[in-house]
Order: sequence, then C-alpha cells, then structure tokens
Amino acid sequence: MDIDRQSKIKNRKYLRLRFVTFLTFVRFPLVLLFFAGAVVYANYRRMWLFILTLVVLIASALTDIFDGFFARRFNVETKFGAHADPLMDKLFYLTTLPLLVFVATKNGHMAHAIFLLVLTLFFLMRDQWVTFLRSIGSIYDASGSANWWGKLRTCINFPLICTIYHFEESPRPLINAWFLHFFEIVGFAINIISLFVYTRRYWPYLRKSVNDD
Repeated sequence: MDIDRQSKIKNRKYLRLRFVTFLTFVRFPLVLLFFAGAVVYANYRRMWLFILTLVVLIASALTDIFDGFFARRFNVETKFGAHADPLMDKLFYLTTLPLLVFVATKNGHMAHAIFLLVLTLFFLMRDQWVTFLRSIGSIYDASGSANWWGKLRTCINFPLICTIYHFEESPRPLINAWFLHFFEIVGFAINIISLFVYTRRYWPYLRKSVNDD
C-alpha cells in the first residue's frame, strides 16, 4: 500500500510539473499567434479579428501569472523552470515590442512610435544584461530565479503591452492617452529599478569572475 501511495504521489507531482511546464512554454506559440493576427488586422480591419488577437495576447500574458502560481501551489518549482520562464518572457518582449512600434508608425503616431522604439531597445538590452549576469552567477551556483523587482516588472509590463496594443488598434479605445503615457512611464521606471537590483545582486559574482585566474 505504501509503495502504491508513493507511486501515486510521484505520478501526481509529475503531471503537475508537466502542466506548469506547459503553461510556461505555451506563452511563445500564443504570442506568435498574436503577432500573425496583429499583422493581418493591420491590413484587414475587422472587429472580430481585433478581439481575437487581443484575447490571444492577454492569454499569452496571463500564462506568466498562472505558471508561477501553480508552480508554488503544487510545489514543483525547479531550476529548469527558473531559467525557462525568463526565456519565455524575453521571447514575449521580442515578439510584441517591435509589433507595437510597427502599428504606432502605421497609425501615424510618430512620437509614440519613437518612444516605443526607445522602450524596445532598453527592454531588450536590459534582458541581455540580466541574462549575462545570470550566466556569470551560475558559475558560482547562484540562484537564477527572479527577484521581486523582476516579478513586479513582468506584472506591470505584460499588462502595459496589452494596453498599448488596445490603445493603438482598438476602433474604440477604452483609455485615454494621458493614462497610457503615465502607465508607460511607470513601466520604464520599474525596468530601470529592476536593472539596478539585478546588477547589485550579481555584482559580487561578476567581480569574482573578473579576478579569477
């Protein structure tokens, strides 16, 4: 009986881990589907297509919340997941941010497009820097999991990207430009803070790697 019970517990944990892993990796195909839908909608303006595209984008963003929630609830947090989740986040940004620049430019909102272009550059450079820091930290067995500033960054940036797309492409935007710009400034500030926090966290390992023979 004990062996059967242990086997059931092991199988249940395995299935839960597979479920959490699925939630993590499904983010990328969903955001690719959003990308394709957004490009089509930019040239084929149909309300149903906009709604479908926006729903897919929101679903992709929500996977980041649910995979972390279920990983903690099911107690299936792994080192693999700690590295896979940031990778999916990077692919999310790499797909959505250039698309936002495209739609803002196509809509003739050049000032907003330039701001989004700068935002895109900063986001991608920040992510590459943090990836570099994590790779240095892994040499010394430092944890690659996100800190709370990193999690806050994601919690703000994913809804921000959804909001920007809605503002730029919705036939009837539900928010005004002032709210959007404030939201964008908050997101930019959180990114700067998270960059500083990650750099300070991994700085001892970076210095150690430079001084090692």
